[in-house]
Amino acid sequence: MTKKKLPVRFTGQHFTIDKVLIKDAIKQANINSQDTVLDIGAGKGFLTVHLMKIANNVVAIENDIVLAQHLCKMFSDARNVQIFGCDFRNFEVPKTPFKVVSNIPYGITSDIFKILMLENLENFLGGSIVLQLEPTQKLFSGKLYNPYSVFYHTFFDLKLFYEVSPESFLPPPTVQSALLGIKRKHPDFDYELKIKYLDFITYLLQKPDLSVRAALKSIFRKNQVRSISEKFGINLNAQIVCLAASQWKNCFLEMLEIVPKKFHPS
Repeated sequence: MTKKKLPVRFTGQHFTIDKVLIKDAIKQANINSQDTVLDIGAGKGFLTVHLMKIANNVVAIENDIVLAQHLCKMFSDARNVQIFGCDFRNFEVPKTPFKVVSNIPYGITSDIFKILMLENLENFLGGSIVLQLEPTQKLFSGKLYNPYSVFYHTFFDLKLFYEVSPESFLPPPTVQSALLGIKRKHPDFDYELKIKYLDFITYLLQKPDLSVRAALKSIFRKNQVRSISEKFGINLNAQIVCLAASQWKNCFLEMLEIVPKKFHPS
């Protein structure tokens, strides 16, 4: 590493060098010989070289031109590895089922999550991601203010496996990191309704301090709100941000069934 191009802090490049972390990330993603796996921000290929031994197809995406060229040379003889030198936000994600095992660029975490768990919900099966600890912790807060967080928990089982120390990277980042597990759930409604569902969540979270009762009354009738509370065990006096993802989903399904379309949030 000292003789080659070292990552520098201002680029946000922190290579995963911890072999135990790499092993855990691949194990928790449950990679098999049939899988297509994306390595986002592949860097020097520390993860890629292990993934290629297991997965059917490994797609390594790296925005740094020099590193992308290094990856091309490194895996020139690997038939199951594809290298793409581009920003992941401009990458054309596969239209077939895929997983992700990656130490992602921390600066574009929210963009990556949206691309994977919203835009490509239909094909993203899950995986494991090393990312900054702070945004990971927000996903597991008792109060979810971000509509996207509610959305992600609805369609995926998210699990914080453990915190990762800066010493697991080269160079060590100035922030704590974490290993996040993602596994897609069996859907309770058609994926074609995903934007409508996100609109529903966003609409009700416009005023996060409102009670569940007050928020739901902006869509449902008073007697319908009472019925929903009894049917799904929802505390109407709690803040709307305290609803669990399963309760959000149930309220949405009730709206589809009993509320005329002209009153649906959009």
